[in-house]
Amino acid sequence: MIRRIRYFEIPRPLVNEQRRNPLVLDLFLTETGEIEVEQGTIWGSATDIEKYLLVFCTRGSGFVQIDNEQASVKADQFFIIPKGMAFKYYSEQNTTTRFLVAYFEGWKAMRLGKEFALVRNLVPSVNNMVANREMLFDEIFNNLSKGYHDENLEYINFCFGHLLATFIYASRTEDEVQEETNPVVRRAVNYLGKNLGEKLTLQKLADEMGYSPTYLSTLFKKETNYSPISYFSHLKILKACEYLDYTNLKVKQISFHLGYTDPYYFTKDFKKKMGMSPRAYRNRVV
Repeated sequence: MIRRIRYFEIPRPLVNEQRRNPLVLDLFLTETGEIEVEQGTIWGSATDIEKYLLVFCTRGSGFVQIDNEQASVKADQFFIIPKGMAFKYYSEQNTTTRFLVAYFEGWKAMRLGKEFALVRNLVPSVNNMVANREMLFDEIFNNLSKGYHDENLEYINFCFGHLLATFIYASRTEDEVQEETNPVVRRAVNYLGKNLGEKLTLQKLADEMGYSPTYLSTLFKKETNYSPISYFSHLKILKACEYLDYTNLKVKQISFHLGYTDPYYFTKDFKKKMGMSPRAYRNRVV
C-alpha cells in the first residue's frame, strides 16, 4: 500500500502558467509530498514518466530499478528519475519506507540530466546540510497549503531550486565523493545482474572479480549493507516480480529461470522478501 502523508498537486492550468512565467519557467514544481511505501509493496511507474522526479529516502530500505539497473536504497539516500524513464521501488519485508518526493519540469532539468538516475548517499554532516533539506521540503509544503496564487508559487519554485541544488551538488562535497560506489562493487553488481539464472556462490563471484571472498564481501557490505549473496537473492526476486507482472510463466517456470532448483524454496524466499506468495502477488489488486 502507498500512503500519502502530505501531498500537493498543482492544478494543470497553473502548471501551464508556470511554463510561461519568465521567473520560473526554467525550473518549476508540478507536484510534491511525503509518502509511505509499506513493507513488501512496489511503488513506481510501469510506463515512462512525463516529468522529472526527485526521491529522497528518509526512513526504511529497499531496492529501486531504473532503466533495467537495480540498486539498494536506504535512509539518507536519493535518486532522480529522468523524464521519459520508468522505475520501480521495492520496499523490503518488515520495513516501511518513507520518501519526500517532487515532480518537476523546466529546461534546467534537461541540462542537469547527466546527474540523474543514480542512487547517491547523503552523509549527515555540517557540510551537506541533510537536516536543511527536510526543512526546505517543509517550507514548500507549508506554503502550498496556503494556496496557489502567483507570488506564492514563485516563492515555492525558488525554494525548490535551492532544494534541488542541495541534492545535485552534494556529490561535489568531499564527504560524498568518498561515498561514491566502489568500482569493484559496481562491477560485482553488474555481474550479478547479468547472471540471475545462475546459482552463484561467494567464491565464484570472488574469483570472477579477482579478490578473496572475505575482501569482496567486506567491500560489498560496506557499500550496500548487504552481503553479495543476499543482494543477489534480492535481484532474483525483483526479476521474479517482472515475470509475474509481464509474462504468463508459471511460478515453477520462473523459479527455474532464476536458478532455483526447488520451486518450494523460491516461493519461500519470495514470500520472505515480498510479504506474499508469488501467486498472491500476481493476483493482487494494483
